[in-house]
Amino acid sequence: MNLQAQPLEWGNGPRIFEMFLEPTCPFSVKAFNKIPALLEQAGEDKITVKIRLQSQPWHLFSGVIVRCILAASTLPDGKNAAHKVMQAVADHREEFEFTDHCSGPNMQATPEEIVARIERYSGVSLAEAFARPELQTEIKWHCKYARQNGIHVSPTFMVNGLVQADLGSGDEVSKWVERSGA
Repeated sequence: MNLQAQPLEWGNGPRIFEMFLEPTCPFSVKAFNKIPALLEQAGEDKITVKIRLQSQPWHLFSGVIVRCILAASTLPDGKNAAHKVMQAVADHREEFEFTDHCSGPNMQATPEEIVARIERYSGVSLAEAFARPELQTEIKWHCKYARQNGIHVSPTFMVNGLVQADLGSGDEVSKWVERSGA
């Protein structure tokens, strides 16, 4: 059976607003939580919001969590399942992060426990999809796409293929809408 990941995109407009996010980064979480407002203010028929996952090594479970999100995107309810996983991590971020990126209770956690924790919070059964070796292709695509566009940190934003170095998670959604041209 061929593994097919659904794209992590919402809206169907011609203006493309890409968000490069690391799921446990507090600034990425802030940006992620603004997606509904962005779609509402811009209009789903005018903008397409695409999430690109930007794994970062200082967030020590980043690779495991990114794999969980992409595994969820391969399930029958694809992008909605992936969204549930991202929202669960965002809503319980402290339970997936390390104190000062190097200590705390998660030092005792295993990747298997992190997957189970995500399943419990999200209600998405993803362990089987997580274990599929061919998921590497999707993970590598996200990494390559970010590198090809010069993206190294999260959150980073691109509008219609151009990096917007001056946009950030602290900006008002109206600024994002204006910049997108939607």
